[in-house]
This record gives sequence, structure tokens and C-alpha cells, in this order.
Amino acid sequence: MLHVDSIFAATSAGTTPLAAETPPPFTIARVFTEVEVDNWLTLGLVLAAGLYLYGVHRLRLRGDHWPVLRTVFFLGPGLGGIAAVTLSGLGAYDTTLLSVHMVQHMVLSMIAPIFLALGAPVTLALRTLPVRPRKRLLAVVHSRLARIYTFPLVAFAIFVVNPFVLYFTDLYRFTLEHGWAHELVHAHFIATGCVFFWPLLGLDPLPGRWPYPGRALLMLLSVPFHTVLGLTIMQSTTLFGGDWYPSLGLTWADPWDDQRLAGGILWAGGEFVSVTMLAVLVVQWIRQSEREARRLDRELDRQEARQRAAEAAEAEAPAAPGTPA
Repeated sequence: MLHVDSIFAATSAGTTPLAAETPPPFTIARVFTEVEVDNWLTLGLVLAAGLYLYGVHRLRLRGDHWPVLRTVFFLGPGLGGIAAVTLSGLGAYDTTLLSVHMVQHMVLSMIAPIFLALGAPVTLALRTLPVRPRKRLLAVVHSRLARIYTFPLVAFAIFVVNPFVLYFTDLYRFTLEHGWAHELVHAHFIATGCVFFWPLLGLDPLPGRWPYPGRALLMLLSVPFHTVLGLTIMQSTTLFGGDWYPSLGLTWADPWDDQRLAGGILWAGGEFVSVTMLAVLVVQWIRQSEREARRLDRELDRQEARQRAAEAAEAEAPAAPGTPA
């Protein structure tokens, strides 16, 4: 498989990326042919999927129900989305084309975390773990650190500021030159997305969760962020990564055109995902209101039944001696 590891090796050896083998043109076919499943991320994804399926199996053995849709969300667009942009040909070209990196950015920070949250893995773990590990997990979920990072305003600030810090400083060039830093950025994208979307859309029990109007407002505020970032990238007069992309010597891709494409992907993709997730949040809000209305109706029915029973019992009770009929 062709990968940019050779470029990393050339850079660390003191040569320019051009000294390494120039990758062939990126095509849709290479997304499926340049697959790499021999790294730590593959092991992590397989382990996460195995633990989730084992938890679902444990519940079924007990006769408990677990929604199939949650499993589909977690394994499909969740873990599967991470695999699709890191283990496929997209991962092979993520330091060759900024536009490919932006696709990774979108999936790892926005799409995959949303579906991981909808899979409710923490709830599944709490329902299947033994008593002592379950108590430890609850302690972590309700710890001070978790309360700080999952507080919506803190998570929103991290989600918004991180891309600007990455792309408009020398940090991005550093991640291109060092493979371990580039992989760390992938993990950071996933963690940032989870911290932001889990309290907003997730089904797991988290401390300090805002009511639905506050969540909808925060999601609405995230929409202009991608527009600003995408347009800034498209209109930038400086190439991201400095001379990294020109030094690759690609005859089939222009770095400036690719950077404008990358900004467009972030702009359009970010707005689409944000608006879609806002709609999902509104649907959750409506369903929660309907459940609350049904709960209140049941409570009122129970109160009316108790009142009727009390009135019937009072009517059937014999009158006390000396009491006029």
C-alpha cells in the first residue's frame, strides 16, 4: 500500500518530502484499494465493536431489550465512519491533500461522534458491568473533570477554538511532519466531537445536561462557525502547512485549488451536519415533550381513579349511629 509514511521518513531524515516517492493521482478507486488495517487504530475499533456487541449479547441472555437502532448507529456511522476515513485510501492521502484531510476532519469531529453518542455505550456498560466496575464508571461520569468538560459552554468553546488553533498556527505543519502527531490529531478530533455532541444529542446519563431549548440554541450557534472557518480557508492568501504541499511535487493537484476545495468542504459540510443535527435535536425535544405529556396524563388518570375509589368507599360506608339519613 502507498502511504505518506515514506514522506515522514524522508522529512525526519533531513530531506524534503519531494525526495520521497510522489503519490499517484487520488481517485475514488484508491479509497478502496489503498486500505491499511495493520495499525493501532484498527485494533482499537475492533476492540470497541467487540465490547459493545458483547454487552448487547449479555443483555439478551438476561432477556433484556436493547434497541437495534442504537447498535446500528454505534457500529455503522460511528465506528464505521472512523474506519472509513482513516483505514481507507482517504487515510493514505490525508497528508497529501488538504481536501482529504478536511473530509477526515468533518467525519471524525462531527459525524462519527454524533452516532457514537446515539449508540449510548455508557448506558450499555452500566447495564452489563458488575457492581464494582459499574460504580467506578459512575464515579468517572460524575467526576469534577467530566462535569467541566461536558458542560455545554466549555465543550462549545473547545469545539470552536480548536480548528483555528490547529490550522492558523505552525501546529498543522508539525502534524504533517510527524506521524505520531498526525494520529494524535485524529484522536483529538474524535474526543472534541464527543465532548461537544454527547451532552447535546447523546442518550447516556451525563451530569449538568441542559434542557432542550438551551441545547437547540447552542447547536444553532455552531452553524456560523463552519461558515466563518470555511470561508477564511478559501480566501486565505497563505498556504496551510507552509511549503509542505508544494514540495510534494504533485503534477495532478494544485495546492491553492485544493485548499479552496478544502474550505468549501468544511463550509458546506459543516452547515449541512449542523442543520441536520439541529433538526434531530428538535425531534428529540418533541418526543421528550410527548413522553412527559403522556406521563402527566397517566398521573392524572391515577389521581382521578384514587379519588373515585375514595368517593365510592365513602358512599358505601355505613352511617354512624345518631347521624341523620
